[in-house]
Amino acid sequence: MNFLLNVILFLLKSVPKFSFASFPTANYFIVILSAIKTMSLRTIFSKKIDNPEGFKNQLLHWSQQFAEVVFLDSNNYHQKQSSFDCVLAVDAFTSIKTDYHNCFEDLKQYQQQTKDWLFGYLSYDVKNDVEELHSNNFDGLHFPDLFFFQPKKLFLLKGNQLEVQYLRLCDDEIESDFDEINQCSVFNVEHSEIDIKQRISKDEYFSKVNKMLEHIHRGDIYEANFCMEFYAENATLEPVEIYQKLNAISKPPFAIFFKNNQQYLLCASPERYLRKEANKIISQPIKGTAKRFSDETLDNNSKSALEQNPKERSENIMIVDLVRNDLSHTAIKGTVAVEELCGIYTFEQVHQMISTVVSNVENTTSPVEILKTTFPMGSMTGAPKISAMKIIEELEESKRGLYSGAVGYFTPHNDFDFNVVIRSILYNAAANYVSFSVGSAITSQSNPEQEYEECLLKAKAMFEVLS
Repeated sequence: MNFLLNVILFLLKSVPKFSFASFPTANYFIVILSAIKTMSLRTIFSKKIDNPEGFKNQLLHWSQQFAEVVFLDSNNYHQKQSSFDCVLAVDAFTSIKTDYHNCFEDLKQYQQQTKDWLFGYLSYDVKNDVEELHSNNFDGLHFPDLFFFQPKKLFLLKGNQLEVQYLRLCDDEIESDFDEINQCSVFNVEHSEIDIKQRISKDEYFSKVNKMLEHIHRGDIYEANFCMEFYAENATLEPVEIYQKLNAISKPPFAIFFKNNQQYLLCASPERYLRKEANKIISQPIKGTAKRFSDETLDNNSKSALEQNPKERSENIMIVDLVRNDLSHTAIKGTVAVEELCGIYTFEQVHQMISTVVSNVENTTSPVEILKTTFPMGSMTGAPKISAMKIIEELEESKRGLYSGAVGYFTPHNDFDFNVVIRSILYNAAANYVSFSVGSAITSQSNPEQEYEECLLKAKAMFEVLS
């Protein structure tokens, strides 16, 4: 048995990585994976970290030598549903990269065959695999519709306890990697000035929102999330530096630094899309935003006004109903419930209205099926969902791509956790294209001027770090 394991490890070390998409019928690939799974896939050990915040910083900078990076940071935000304070996954052993055609089935097969940690994203446009929908708007970023990878090296931090998981083929690198991490220099690099443009002008925005209101008054939809893009061409930036500035401003619970070769996501999201804990599914849609004030009285007044705002509550409740319907597709009958309705949560820049909807699923239910039947998240579409998505496509001028999608991970035990990609900067270093988008929910009570101001409030942090 040991001899066979050594032969397999030698073969695997001879090949830097497999792309599952490139070998859809590669039986030898599946055989190798199956053999490794029966012989302890990962080497796991724990370590106490004296300075977790400093270690996180070093870990992020150390990770930049790899082509594939997912760095998740909760910023120590207090939340009930959380497994780790920080996660780093690097260096793809296997991966899947595809467009939306049949993508959920491809992901399902990949997840079932690896039965390991997988990190990656679903772009907004994988909706086209679920329904008869299209995405034909301008795309300056050109990210794949779906990308996941199986990391060779994984770091899981909770408090000052670090768990390290390396694939067996590279576990002899653990000691040298820790030496590199501890010696890693943390440095700041200033980027050149970036000329940010607006894809939809203010007047065009008002016109499009009024068209959205016409659809609502006709009864085509009740609510839709309408977004607009800000962008820069011929732009060069330092992704780690920008991410850390953005994260420092917002300190959200679902911050993510993502890298796939020259494609980057710098994400300061406050919103969870979906989490699976054993048989429990948790969705936490955000609808409702109010600005923060440095004056405590004004800040408390803003928070109270949000809590009592009938328009914001109406928006949130409509999306809660949509989420309940989505979860019912895979839920055990009678288990869909609202744990919290219209709770008010405070972040560095804004107050947000968040609800928590839960359900239970059978052990046999595929994790990917749960994602497929709830995607895209209702907070970024509207209600009814399909009609809203069609109207969104007509009125918006940029392909959403990874914006409005979800980034997260699967565990070897079929659990998962995904955020909503909002309050984020996307960067294609090969194309020198920078993009960020913002949006708001349009309902019958919407005022175009107020919706526009809400968009600018959400864009404030991105403008600040890029200016």
